[in-house]
Amino acid sequence: MPPKQRQIRMQQQGGLAAMQQLENRSDEELEREQKFKAAAQAILGARAAERYDAKTSREHFRKALAAARPQERMALRRMADASLALAERRPDDLKAAVERLGQAPPSSRQLLLLRFMGIVAPPASAGTFARVRGIAIIVALVVALIAVGTGIAKLIAWPLGGVSTLVAVWLGLLIVIVAIVVLALLGRRRQARAKAAAKTG
Repeated sequence: MPPKQRQIRMQQQGGLAAMQQLENRSDEELEREQKFKAAAQAILGARAAERYDAKTSREHFRKALAAARPQERMALRRMADASLALAERRPDDLKAAVERLGQAPPSSRQLLLLRFMGIVAPPASAGTFARVRGIAIIVALVVALIAVGTGIAKLIAWPLGGVSTLVAVWLGLLIVIVAIVVLALLGRRRQARAKAAAKTG
């Protein structure tokens, strides 16, 4: 998974210093926040970016900038640049924006994953051709995964006398689903460990 932007620690005096204590609040609570409105809106903007919702992220950062004090706006703009680069799947811009924030840049694997996401799930601004291409790539990947799963199912069943192609296809689909679920669980655990390490670090 691409880097989580709300983990960015901004060492600022004033309202933005409240970001860390607001991080664990729900979206509804952040929407109602008035005392630290700039920080709350910045967190909402970062969360929207994590969902690849560039339009909503941009709107939250607009509100954050409007509520921020003049000395906080530069840091907010840099955070907005990083979040929007993530939301719009622009890995090179994300790397540069994170470095301007004074943070360690995303790993090559994270940038590669974001680049891949930009191909298979491009932002709305990418145009019709890019979106159609993304759908075609996803369909091709699904077909390829099912084909691999079918091959594995036939290979497993071969010593037992083999199975029909239809049964092998269904077994292959089941194998693919189980593999995806396992990878998703492992990914969530890794993210949770990384988040815990970031909070204690």
